[in-house]
Amino acid sequence: MDSPVTPRTAGPGPGSGPGPRRRDRHGRGMRGPIAPPQVPLAASRAETFADLVQDSVERLERRWPQLADVDFLVLDVPRLDGGAGSGAAGAAGAGWSDEAVPLGGTVAARDGRPARVVIYRRPVEIRTKGRDERAALVHEVVVEQVAEVLGLTPETVDPRYGED
Repeated sequence: MDSPVTPRTAGPGPGSGPGPRRRDRHGRGMRGPIAPPQVPLAASRAETFADLVQDSVERLERRWPQLADVDFLVLDVPRLDGGAGSGAAGAAGAGWSDEAVPLGGTVAARDGRPARVVIYRRPVEIRTKGRDERAALVHEVVVEQVAEVLGLTPETVDPRYGED
């Protein structure tokens, strides 16, 4: 009935030595991430947002090949000094107030640098509830900023602009 207990010694065996551990200390298997990297659960909110911006840019680049020369950036929040240029909800170069936080901005091309379009993640996320609503707002902001860079109206950049 009583089984002999053998003392654990340092030697070859699972869990000892410089090699990788094959099992956790309770013998139930390896500990690892909750989800594999290709599953959306493993993507952070910032990565998911950047993917929405990239999808919108790729959609517009098919129609406007000159956008390949424009840099698209995602920043968490706008700077207090209004340093990213004009915004979708603010006046050009005037900064912003408590009532109007910009969702995006542009920086004109100069000194050999390409034009830049900046999308602010947190203000967009705060104004949306779900992924579909967020994707629609991201695309709207990208279209507005691209229109400003190209000197066109948003309806010219994307004929579906403003549709629900």
